[in-house]
Amino acid sequence: MTTFKVMTWNVENLFRPALNAPQAEQERYEQKLALLADVINQHNPDVVALQETGGLEPLQDLQEALGGTYPRILVSAFPDGRGIRVAFLSQLPVSGQADIVDFPSGPALDVHTLTATGDSHPIRRLGRGALWIRVTKNGQPFHLITAHLKSKLLSYPRVGGSSFAPRDETERAQVAGIALMRRMAEAVTLRLQANTLLSGNEQTPLLLLGDFNDVPDAQTSLLLTGPSGSEIGTSGFDRPDRGDDVRLFNLAPLITAERRYSRINNGRPELLDQIFASEELFPVEVNKKRRLPLVDSLIDFVDHLPSVGDDPATRDTATAPDHAPVVATFVWGTS
Repeated sequence: MTTFKVMTWNVENLFRPALNAPQAEQERYEQKLALLADVINQHNPDVVALQETGGLEPLQDLQEALGGTYPRILVSAFPDGRGIRVAFLSQLPVSGQADIVDFPSGPALDVHTLTATGDSHPIRRLGRGALWIRVTKNGQPFHLITAHLKSKLLSYPRVGGSSFAPRDETERAQVAGIALMRRMAEAVTLRLQANTLLSGNEQTPLLLLGDFNDVPDAQTSLLLTGPSGSEIGTSGFDRPDRGDDVRLFNLAPLITAERRYSRINNGRPELLDQIFASEELFPVEVNKKRRLPLVDSLIDFVDHLPSVGDDPATRDTATAPDHAPVVATFVWGTS
């Protein structure tokens, strides 16, 4: 019996403080590293996908806090304007990695944004680069992609910077629409990358995991799953289908209903952090049913998740992330 366990976690602005930072900031950073390391080591996933990391330095600090249990760090080369990026920590050997950042050609990827002067210009890449790696456990290779899609938090361009307050309702509607189109284009880019990795492939499973900044039944999430009709929990799930070769199954339904969220936004629990898995990770048992992984959102990694609003400045002194980690354990073979 072989297991493969993954975790995805938006660790919320994991930046190493400046050398001259106040002592209180240094202490909060050390406390955050200790918290992250404790949760990760307690659950001991083979691979951890991280979002909102501040580059290699804080990941090296986290690696040290983990006590050497994760010897391999893989970091995206394409951060957003704030410097945050996605990354992996791996216990397993890594035999390949690549950044995913440019939009492919196609009408669904023709997106424009507003400038500070009210003009528009094309968007040609993900706001935060995604990252692909290949790892191997017990001779079995796995593809993994982690991503952090465009936030629902709206930022309005201004000369010399940006604002969280719109000039008027017209600007708000335009910027909100652009944010939705951008998140959709980023999801399409991931779906096309998954198609490339999965088409004609019957041996190497694929996991797509990260912060998708929308819930499982949002269109940006639904387009990642591929052909409909065989989702987990439906009557078609256990029946072979010609779309299975490139299908991704969202693991969200496997989280118990009362724990099916990873962040609380203005009092509303939402599952923004999701894991999608290819069919190879659901081996068919003797009863002709697909074997299901164990999946959970670790909402109790702290006493309670905070309810966050539209002003990110209120989180400046927080120690624990505002997202819960989500974990999945896959099992195949016989005991």
